[in-house]
Amino acid sequence: MLQEFKTFIARGNVLDLAVGVIIGASFGAIVKSLTDDLIMPIVGAVIGGIDFSNYFVPLSSKVTATSLAAAREQGAVFAYGNFITVAINFMIIAWIIFLLVKAVNRAIPKKEAEAPAGPSDEVKLLTEIRDSLKK
Repeated sequence: MLQEFKTFIARGNVLDLAVGVIIGASFGAIVKSLTDDLIMPIVGAVIGGIDFSNYFVPLSSKVTATSLAAAREQGAVFAYGNFITVAINFMIIAWIIFLLVKAVNRAIPKKEAEAPAGPSDEVKLLTEIRDSLKK
């Protein structure tokens, strides 16, 4: 069993996956910083500085707080504003990844498909024989 495990780990696919996960986590941090620190402030300035993250509806009469974090400590809340913020972040991240993939696809030249090779000499000869026999 230990030998099988070593063989499994030594395969390139597992190592490729590990590298992909590590790079993906790092890339996720970069994209999160891009959206949180650069893009969302611009979006906030364009729409008048509205911060959706503190919009909520208290589900309990005990909740009297005005910020989402404080309201969650007091009881259950329906945090629709936080959902709107996360949805906007997702759309921005999806757009950035789309543009990145599009740029990479343009930068890396595609291999042209090789023209299919013509029939071999044997096939040509057999075709001629068949056609001769039909006459």
